Amino acid sequence: MNIVVPTLGESVTSATVSRWLKQEGEAVAADEPLLELETDKVSVEVNAPAAGRLSTITVKDGSEVEVGAVLGVIATGAGAAPAPKPAAKPDAGVNPPPPASGPVARPASVALEAFPAAQKRMAEAGLSGSDIGAGTGKDGRITKGDVLDFLSKPQPAAPAKAAPAVAAKSSRQDEPRDERVKMTRLRRTIANRLKEAQNTAAMLTTFNEVDMSAAMALRSQYKEVFEKKNGGVRLGFMSFFVRACVAGLKEFPAVNAEIDGDDIVYKNYVHMGIAVGGPNGLVVPVVRDVDQMGFAEIEGAIASFGRRARDGQLKLEELTGGTFSITNGGVYGSLMSTPIINPPQAAILGMHKIQERPVAIAGKVEIRPMMYIALTYDHRIIDGKEAVSFLVRVKESIEDPRRLLLGL
Repeated sequence: MNIVVPTLGESVTSATVSRWLKQEGEAVAADEPLLELETDKVSVEVNAPAAGRLSTITVKDGSEVEVGAVLGVIATGAGAAPAPKPAAKPDAGVNPPPPASGPVARPASVALEAFPAAQKRMAEAGLSGSDIGAGTGKDGRITKGDVLDFLSKPQPAAPAKAAPAVAAKSSRQDEPRDERVKMTRLRRTIANRLKEAQNTAAMLTTFNEVDMSAAMALRSQYKEVFEKKNGGVRLGFMSFFVRACVAGLKEFPAVNAEIDGDDIVYKNYVHMGIAVGGPNGLVVPVVRDVDQMGFAEIEGAIASFGRRARDGQLKLEELTGGTFSITNGGVYGSLMSTPIINPPQAAILGMHKIQERPVAIAGKVEIRPMMYIALTYDHRIIDGKEAVSFLVRVKESIEDPRRLLLGL
């Protein structure tokens, strides 16, 4: 039975084989993960279509494949059992030769065999099996852990190698301490989309600062009751900012619009993209119809996205269709930044670290928990007045959260 590349979602026609989780000859159960594919947006596991034995791997790690392509073959039924090894036939009337004294060495080709993940990592680091030596895997096979352990230890200086006759493909000569690693498909897509945004949109960023005192006091007062009432969902600050942005987007609809050719498309709904960090880079899953959701629903959706992004379990359809985005560099300690628009959206809000600073309150200097916020917007759609007014609206809603509860 063939293992094929599944349908990967809207507008996704190809993927890269990230790594095989099973080896040729291994038994597999139905629906057991066999390999990982990396698309432009997310990693996808391909499961076994039936129980049996993985008889053939036709596409190796790092290869690019189209939807519907055959990745390998599973032998089912009688073909699933490994072929028995024929018994050695002794020569009639001839005594076998005596065994050699001392231990019998295993052939180097067996001892230095490596699993695919280890082979990929060794290729990236310019290593061979002889560099690593015998591995800790079954039958002495080299594992990825063996390679990483080797790389973590200080290595003796290697003798200088003769210069190659043909110039390397690189446009610059690497230092001996450099490590050259091919960009993942997701990282290439992120790079291309960000550069496309810079080249296409007329991006401008406006800043403001928010006094977080009232929001922090409200959260502190009600967080235990909130969590208990909503089945363990915790009350964070993201739901405050999401609700504040929804209020601002309704008041300034251009911030929630997009350009389509010569038209401006205004959205009468809010699909909010929330930037979260995953193992392969930043992804922006979308909370659909967030304008119809309460604080608990918003916090639950964001928490779920965060967990599944870390585990690589986000679905492709969850990463498309956003009308506005929020990114929180504050979780990494960023004090101020200029976020980049996620096309075709017209704007993105940047949150930052909460830091106590002296501010003037009613003619007196007080220490308050302050946060800088930034709005990057496409000046082709949004005028400066609208952008600044939107950001002020967000500021006012956070500094007086009662406005959010009363819809003011």
